Amino acid sequence: MNHTDTSSDTLKEYPVWDRTTRWFHWINALTIIGLIGVGLVILNAKTLGVSTDGKILLKTIHVYIGYVFCVNLLWRIIWAFVGNQYARWRAIVPGGKGFLTALREYKAGFRSGNIQYYQGHNPAAKLMITLIFVLLIAQAITGLVLAGTDIYFPPFGQTIKEWVVEDASKVDVLKPYSKENVNKERYAEMRAFRKPFITIHLYAFYILLIIIVLHVGAIVVTEIRERSGLISALFTGRKVFPKAPVDAND
Repeated sequence: MNHTDTSSDTLKEYPVWDRTTRWFHWINALTIIGLIGVGLVILNAKTLGVSTDGKILLKTIHVYIGYVFCVNLLWRIIWAFVGNQYARWRAIVPGGKGFLTALREYKAGFRSGNIQYYQGHNPAAKLMITLIFVLLIAQAITGLVLAGTDIYFPPFGQTIKEWVVEDASKVDVLKPYSKENVNKERYAEMRAFRKPFITIHLYAFYILLIIIVLHVGAIVVTEIRERSGLISALFTGRKVFPKAPVDAND
């Protein structure tokens, strides 16, 4: 695609986010909202007077939403190898020759009003998106481990049951929050194994909350500053610019 008209009076549409990327974004947003909502209730279950059965139900709902979140995230990771040029890792991960220079130039232009438009992620956004991906992957991995160690859900639940069970012939007797047929020593070992995962899951959750607020704020500010249809592009897949974006021919 070769656009040479740089007139500030002429806006041109540029395709950027393919359908898969857009679907990922909105499914990811909805599942994260659900996970945050249920997660906050779980964290405050004692204060809210939630019963043991209620807590198990909340964790079950949290896990099922988490499965959707994980499948969606896995598909996005795969799509980063096979999607269009703006969906691929090269367009997401910061670094490479000239990245720091591009970042400085983008920030200087953003402040001065001499904006450098990017069809895909601008250099500053790459830093943010990469951090978000790291946090999402950390939440997915630790969440799956916690699902197994807490309420014996797949993919690790059966392995955890076999670890802590007293009588292996009655492994199916094991139920969440029940001590029936549970070996105390092995259960204590399992809980010790679980501890670093829950620590990572909890702190990554708090960091993710902060990053989400910063991410949404940055999108709004960028939309106001650049008027490139950044938000609408999450629905239409297309941005608009008064001049050819820097990465139009990447």
